[in-house]
Amino acid sequence: MNLSLKSALEPGEIEKQSFAIIDSEVPEPRPYKGSEWLVVRRMIHTTADFELLNLVRFHPDAISKGIEALLTGCLIVTDTEMARMGITLRRMDRLGCHVECYMGSSEVIERAQKEGTTRASTAVDYVLSRLNGSIYVVGNAPTALLRLLKVAEDVKYKPALIIGMPVGFVNAAESKNLLMGQSGIPYIAIKGRKGGSALAACVANQLAEISLKGSEK
Repeated sequence: MNLSLKSALEPGEIEKQSFAIIDSEVPEPRPYKGSEWLVVRRMIHTTADFELLNLVRFHPDAISKGIEALLTGCLIVTDTEMARMGITLRRMDRLGCHVECYMGSSEVIERAQKEGTTRASTAVDYVLSRLNGSIYVVGNAPTALLRLLKVAEDVKYKPALIIGMPVGFVNAAESKNLLMGQSGIPYIAIKGRKGGSALAACVANQLAEISLKGSEK
């Protein structure tokens, strides 16, 4: 096999060709339009999983509220360090956004141990005063998503967007069903057990890309 065919391509060209392949394998009419398709296409690019075409769900205001928050330089909170590291800072810096994760905070760890809760849930409370207007990226912990939904019953603690994609077998699908069952918080979610930090991070990256291109027009 001639390995030089693809290895000679520049990284940007590889991505461009990858998107072209996805577009060709999902011809019009597609189940998603406009910016929603750009997000789902990025998710497929990240995972090579075309089953996502049947699983991704958007709140009607998800794209607009996410872009609005990014353009105002919002706080982005992740439930894992992996998701935080997966969000491209060169985009977020241009938007004036800060990406933070509190899972390793000594105060969060101590409070979680003292109260007998998960660090993911405690981390939500740790950033409570800064939640309003933020984007919360959940790629791993259903307990973070469940706590977010609980505290957001008070409008003072309402994120602009929840990227809700916890992965796994215990409360992952159920927590996402609760997210999608309410209409008060814009969300981008994956139905069922699939998800993960890489997927959640790539959604934030694509929203940032859309925001930057829109602001340049």
